[in-house]
Amino acid sequence: MNTKKITYTIVIIILALIVLFQSIYVVKETEQVVITQFGKPVGDAITTPGLNFKTPFIQKTNYFEKRYLEWDGDPNQIPTRDKKFIYIDTYARWQITNPLQFYIRLTNERFAHSRIDDILDGETRDFIANHNIEEAVRTSNRTPISSGEISEMIGDSLSNIKVGREKIQNMIQETANAQAKDLGIEILDFRIKRINYVEEVRTQVYERMKSERYRIADKFRSEGQGEASRINGEKERELQSIQSGAFKEAEEIKGKADGRAAAIYSAAYNRSAASKELYAFMKSMETFEKTFDKETYVILSTDSELFKYLKDMK
Repeated sequence: MNTKKITYTIVIIILALIVLFQSIYVVKETEQVVITQFGKPVGDAITTPGLNFKTPFIQKTNYFEKRYLEWDGDPNQIPTRDKKFIYIDTYARWQITNPLQFYIRLTNERFAHSRIDDILDGETRDFIANHNIEEAVRTSNRTPISSGEISEMIGDSLSNIKVGREKIQNMIQETANAQAKDLGIEILDFRIKRINYVEEVRTQVYERMKSERYRIADKFRSEGQGEASRINGEKERELQSIQSGAFKEAEEIKGKADGRAAAIYSAAYNRSAASKELYAFMKSMETFEKTFDKETYVILSTDSELFKYLKDMK
């Protein structure tokens, strides 16, 4: 009899513990709980951490994250307004802000991810399709960091940005939150992780980059040729100026020398008859040297001074 009492007591204690464990649940700092009874929510969501009680076996606890959650979109091929196809890879951070509404509309995180996929992918496609490719790639009308004429020319060739990538991201996030406000969630952050051109667009971009660099190279070549022509012109002008100055100086020196020689000859001629005769002879010899060669025939008068010296030589 005592054994049966002990057995009944143990069974009762075990059942009491089971009922107690089924009645108690703990909410952690990172969790929030929705209590359901036969699949329907009961009361408000519990977001305060601590020990709580529920009806055992009838009511069920549904735990949801209170922390920020990650959403990573699949890369999609999207056409821009200027008819260029690009691959866009996006990501976002979201949070369950109303667990009760979240449970009613989405039930769990798996369905929430599916719904977020529809919202963010659709909004991304709409906004990218309504803007040119430059708007999705660049954020603002920034100037190149590097200094110099090349960076200025590249900056001039960049298209003017009116919206920009950052504003497009903010608009996508704002529109997505407007659609998700009755789902019990909030999109905290949305970013375009990567943009990649399709093959056709990449080829066009590379060709544009090459043509731009060719244009810059041609400009520098033409400027270099113009500078070379200017330098060569200045060189020729300076060379001619130096040569003309040297020729002028040489002629002046030669004239002074001839004048001095003539003065010396004249002085020597005036000294004596012998000197005069020597002077006349020397001048005649110079005339012979400069005038005659082996092939020259000369007809002279007998009264000629040159004939006199030739006669004497014979």
